[in-house]
Amino acid sequence: MLMRQPCPSLQFAYQPPFGANVNNTGAQFSVFSRSATAMRLLLYNEVTDTEPSEIIAFDRDTDRWGDVWSLNVPSLAHGQLYHFQASGPWDPDNGHRFDPAARLIDPYAQALAGEFQPGVDGVVRPPKCVVIDDEFDWEGDRHIRHDISETVIYEMHVKGFTNSKTARIETGGSYLGVIEKIPYLKSLGITAVELMPVNEFPIKDMHGNQMENGNYWGYDPMAFFSPHRGYAHDQTPGSQVREFKQMVKALHAADIEVILDVVFNHTCEGNEKGPTLSFRGLENQVYYMLSQGQHYCNYSGCGNTLNGNHPVVREMIFHCLRHWVHNYHVDGFRFDLASILSRDRNGDLIPNPPMVELISEDPLLADTKIIAEAWDAAGAYQVGSFGNHRWAEWNGRYRDDVRGFWRGDEGTLGALATRLAGSSDLYEHAGRPPFCSINFVTSHDGFSMNDLVSYKDKHNVANNEENCDGDNHNISDNYGVEGPTEIESVNLIRNRQIKNMMATLLLSQGVPMIVSGDEVRRTQGGNNNAYCQDNDTSWFDWDLVEQNSEMLRFVQGLIRFRREQPSVRRKTYLTGQPVDERLIPDVSWFAPDGEQLDWGRQTLAMVAYIAAPNHADDPQCLGRDIVMMFNSTGQERDFVIPHFENGSRWNLFVDTAAESPADIFPELNGPMPTLDQPLSVAHHSFKVFVRQNR
Repeated sequence: MLMRQPCPSLQFAYQPPFGANVNNTGAQFSVFSRSATAMRLLLYNEVTDTEPSEIIAFDRDTDRWGDVWSLNVPSLAHGQLYHFQASGPWDPDNGHRFDPAARLIDPYAQALAGEFQPGVDGVVRPPKCVVIDDEFDWEGDRHIRHDISETVIYEMHVKGFTNSKTARIETGGSYLGVIEKIPYLKSLGITAVELMPVNEFPIKDMHGNQMENGNYWGYDPMAFFSPHRGYAHDQTPGSQVREFKQMVKALHAADIEVILDVVFNHTCEGNEKGPTLSFRGLENQVYYMLSQGQHYCNYSGCGNTLNGNHPVVREMIFHCLRHWVHNYHVDGFRFDLASILSRDRNGDLIPNPPMVELISEDPLLADTKIIAEAWDAAGAYQVGSFGNHRWAEWNGRYRDDVRGFWRGDEGTLGALATRLAGSSDLYEHAGRPPFCSINFVTSHDGFSMNDLVSYKDKHNVANNEENCDGDNHNISDNYGVEGPTEIESVNLIRNRQIKNMMATLLLSQGVPMIVSGDEVRRTQGGNNNAYCQDNDTSWFDWDLVEQNSEMLRFVQGLIRFRREQPSVRRKTYLTGQPVDERLIPDVSWFAPDGEQLDWGRQTLAMVAYIAAPNHADDPQCLGRDIVMMFNSTGQERDFVIPHFENGSRWNLFVDTAAESPADIFPELNGPMPTLDQPLSVAHHSFKVFVRQNR
């Protein structure tokens, strides 16, 4: 009888068919180009070299297989630096932009090293590609596989999270710096970090200068398969690969998943006036959407649009996703401007786009979470209609409706109730469950939570674009003073409004996403488009953890409650119908006086009663009944707790108008109300009560 032997060191690795791969004799270099007439491999000894130490020409007869150029170079090893160089037609009218002098980044490069180097010959010298040793001792690490319905996402920037001097660590601004701050993430209670782009993007400009208005956020991809070298603590070429894996491994050990924000909609090569760095010099008409042959379609708002539904580009994206999942153990992806993936090669939006369907059905991505930013920069808005049940979406409607209600906008009560209940209007018609909605009030793009209640207008002058950049529709308010103030009444309402929106977010059906620093009132000084602010404007100020410990405690308590109470993270929609033998509807809506709510009245106050089924044989149904009292009016209001059962006993859980520590009771042991008397709910505030289990 054959016995199965454990092999703890064995890890599934995914080997892309292109790029540079070390073998027993040397290194194999493979690159796609259909129209090139010649291909060359440029080898370098040092990162600072401006000229190659050796140039090896591919033999067109023996080193080309169909449209793939492939060459084995004996005796090469990990750490080798290289570029490609391709000759071919210069015919912009027909989409060809070959430049035989250009140094080209390998589209499948697994790491880059160095910066752009100026040359007296006018040729741009981009960072060099690195042949990578992919060996790493994962020590049995696997994907965590948290159910998405139980997920709490924390959107963060790798560098900005620890680069401030207030982080007080030696590895600040790096993957290793994130590891040092894992205890904080654990204390917060989140289940996943969503990292803003970590694939390679330019740090310096094409002349080797630090960019005055550079892309700090990283939404300007240069090499999709490569972890960003700028976030490595060790600057040895290729060290970013090891350090990124160390970060993922450490986060997994803390039971925290890693979701990557990926940008498969454009590249940093820009429009027809941009530099030739990689894709343009290898097969321009395949990698990009073109108009009339020579002009770049700009559905991304960044100068060009990746041709994601071309079979070659589609294959590259798949190889890239699999590479990050199986070689870096990442747990999911958020697709920036994902509606571009719904456009065909002519740029038209199409039903059932193959790229979107293939990502959701790919067997090697089955363990991952896939999240769409379901719009693009050319007018497509697909929130509620992007993909199938495997796809979750950033719910922009949730953001706008929650902001509008708490600002006091008339006619927003019904919209708030719909968002609180899981946005069935957007997803149920297609058979998609509530967890397809990624709920958020703020994201990296726009005001921070603190600034949302401190500024009516954007203040982006520091971006050097004359305050013309960034969204003008922020649904924000300053409550009397623009920016910081010492007026106590203004600060009081601002603090209350942050708690209102945080509590709404973390008690809504769907999946909540919090932006790094919002839990401690991080500010960007009113800048709602801080993409170029690689400074204290964007960095996490760790002094705020102590200064705003009251807000931190409040958010921690809400996250803990969410993770312990399945009543607020259901997998099916609330129906308003009884769910068990108690004959209590799963959700009921009341006016403050306890009467049935009249949705036609223009009011901004209501009660939501969320009933927890008592089916003891179904762990998903265990939980507590919850009563939420919303008052976004300018006056204090009296409320009553609806009566469904005699002998019900309730505890106060949240009161956003109360001073800490009476604003939240994480142990669910808050004061018990007198049920036969009205309860006072302050203006612009939110109270939550939980029913004691029998």
